[in-house]
Amino acid sequence: MKNTYGENYRIEIFGASHDPEIGVVIDGVPAGTKVDLERLQAFMDRRAPGRDEFSTPRKEPDRPEFVSGVADGVADGGRIRAVIRNTNVRSHDYENSIPRPGHADYPAAVRFGPSYRFAGGGPFSGRMTAPLCIAGGIALQILARRGISIAARPVRIGGESEPEKMKAAILAAKAEGDSVGGIIECAVFSLPVGVGDHMFYGIENRISQAVFGIPAVKGIEFGDGFAVADMKGSENNDGYTVTDGAVKALSNHAGGILGGMTNGETVVFRVAMKPTPSIFKEQRSVDLSTMREVTFSVRGRHDPCVVLRAVPCVEAAAAVALYDALLEYDKRSVE
Repeated sequence: MKNTYGENYRIEIFGASHDPEIGVVIDGVPAGTKVDLERLQAFMDRRAPGRDEFSTPRKEPDRPEFVSGVADGVADGGRIRAVIRNTNVRSHDYENSIPRPGHADYPAAVRFGPSYRFAGGGPFSGRMTAPLCIAGGIALQILARRGISIAARPVRIGGESEPEKMKAAILAAKAEGDSVGGIIECAVFSLPVGVGDHMFYGIENRISQAVFGIPAVKGIEFGDGFAVADMKGSENNDGYTVTDGAVKALSNHAGGILGGMTNGETVVFRVAMKPTPSIFKEQRSVDLSTMREVTFSVRGRHDPCVVLRAVPCVEAAAAVALYDALLEYDKRSVE
C-alpha cells in the first residue's frame, strides 16, 4: 500500500486501526529543529477519541513515542520514527465476511484476498489520521517559526451552520443510531508569494492530495470554489491595489492561489466530510462466505460525526503539504 506523501518533507504512515501500534516515518526535519512535545500532545488531544459525547467511546491516549530522530525535544537530522500504541481495540465486534456499506471492506477484500481483516477498518480507518497529526503537528511548529499559521473550523454539520445546532444535529443522529457529515473550512495565513507550481504541483494539488488522505473526505474547494461557475469574470477576478508599498488584492475569490502559486492572500479551502459509515441502523449487505444477501447492524464503537475530530487532521494535512512546498520554494530561491 502507498501510504507516503511529499518530496522534501516526506512522510510514510504505517499500521492499521487494530494493530498493536500505528505510526509515521518522517524525512526532512533539519538537525537542531526543536519539537515542543507538550504542544504536539495538545494538538494530538484535539483528534484523540473518547473525549466527549460527540465522539466514539473508544479511548486511546494517543501519545507519540519517538523511537528515533528526536531526543529531548530536538531533531537530530535523521529519519524520525514515531509510534502510537493501540490500547483499546475490540476486534471481535467485526464480522469478517460481511462488508459494511460505506467502508473499504468489499474492495479491500477483493484486492487483498481472504487474509484481509475488516476489524476497525484496517489501514483505511480514520484511526490512521493520528500519525498524520504527528507529522502535521511538527510541520505546524516549523511553519509557525516562519510566521505562517493554519486554522480550521467546522462551518456546517448535518445541514446546520450555528455551533449549538451543529452539536444538536450530531446528538440527534446518535440517538437514532445514525450519523451526519459536514464541512470544515481551513485558512492559511502569511505564506510568501510564489509558493507552488503550475499544472500538477500547484498548491491546490498538493493540499488536495494530502487532505484526501483523511478517509472521510469526499470533496474540496478553494476560494469561492464551485460558486465561481455562476459568477462573471468581473465578479470573480480579484483586483489589485498598493498598500504600504506592497501589492494587495482587493478581494479573495481565488482563495489565495493563482496558477497553482500563492498570491500573498490568505489561502482558504473547504472540505466536505461524509457521514460516518459505521451506523447502528439496519443496512443491506452480502455475506461473502455464502454470497447471500443479509440485513445487519454494525457493532462496535463509532463516531456519530467525524467532523469535529477531523478539524486538526485538516490542519495537519495542510501543514504537511505546505511545508513540503515551502522547502521546494526555498531551494529554488537559493538557486
